[in-house]
Amino acid sequence: MNVHDHVARRLDGTEQALEAFRGQVLLIVNVASRCGFTPQYAGLEALYGKFRDRGFAVLGFPCNQFGAQEPGSEAEIGRFCDTTYGVSFPMFAKIDVNGGNAHPLYRHLKGEKPGVLGTETIKWNFTKFLVNREGEVVKRYAPNVAPGALEADIVALL
Repeated sequence: MNVHDHVARRLDGTEQALEAFRGQVLLIVNVASRCGFTPQYAGLEALYGKFRDRGFAVLGFPCNQFGAQEPGSEAEIGRFCDTTYGVSFPMFAKIDVNGGNAHPLYRHLKGEKPGVLGTETIKWNFTKFLVNREGEVVKRYAPNVAPGALEADIVALL
């Protein structure tokens, strides 16, 4: 099983097979609009703009599990991302990333690339997973790692 075997709901309610991203390098991020790391949306959008023509995509997954920092509806999340940061990369519906209701994609990501000391738990919003063109999870980054710091790793996979 790899990332391409999963399906997730987009902000507009449509189901999206991640198979559609086969052949692209992906950066999968759990995001929130009221987090200290929220300004990373600008850096994520910059990476997407710079590399999307080379087969790169950012996939944003809003999550309200950390300090209730993503309380809005899908429509509110979409408006915020568009008007505040001009987000054009694919955004998905709000999910859980930890616990019994964790989205299957996140169970997979965490299993493939555990965090510090082997823990699979996502510690906070803006944890990032880099995925190669074959859908294999290559690297996990802590929330405090700025998107721009990932550029060399992304380029190496492109």
